[in-house]
Amino acid sequence: MLFKRRERPGHWDRFRLWLWPRVSWRRSVLYYAKRILRLKGTPHAIALGTGVGVFCSITPFVGFHLLMTLALAWVLGANLIAGAIGTVIGNPITFPLIWASTYEIGHLILEGASGSAPARLGHELTHKSFTQIIPLLKPMLVGALPLGLLLAALTYIIIYKAVSAYQAARRRRLEERSALGRIAESGQKT
Repeated sequence: MLFKRRERPGHWDRFRLWLWPRVSWRRSVLYYAKRILRLKGTPHAIALGTGVGVFCSITPFVGFHLLMTLALAWVLGANLIAGAIGTVIGNPITFPLIWASTYEIGHLILEGASGSAPARLGHELTHKSFTQIIPLLKPMLVGALPLGLLLAALTYIIIYKAVSAYQAARRRRLEERSALGRIAESGQKT
């Protein structure tokens, strides 16, 4: 392989790179943006897939986000790869913010008053039994619905417009290239 590393990175190196990119956050974000723009499919399918991925990442079911995204995207006829890329919004850096937000929104909806999330919400979600986390999951699920729908709708709008513009520009470039090729061919024949 041409660009393969000489030594395969260990588990710690791969985990560190997953949490903190080697080059920069800007480059990582641009990488995912270009991956989405270059997907094959209609702008609707790509945008819907990304929106579904974002929505599923807002839910508190860590470990099942990708499976939920693929199932829901398949049912809705969305782009599965775009859905998988959309789940990147849920990562170890954003989970504390997402969990606290969904808990507080859910508590506000259920109780009618603002309730602050427990100080160690992530620890409680991952280190307690299922019966002990049900009181935490209930407001998080209720809060995940409006927040997830809002973020999914915003994602859909942004991605739809970006993919539409990218595909239209690409179509124009290909048509110009094709026209130039036909002109060059006709010039050679005469």
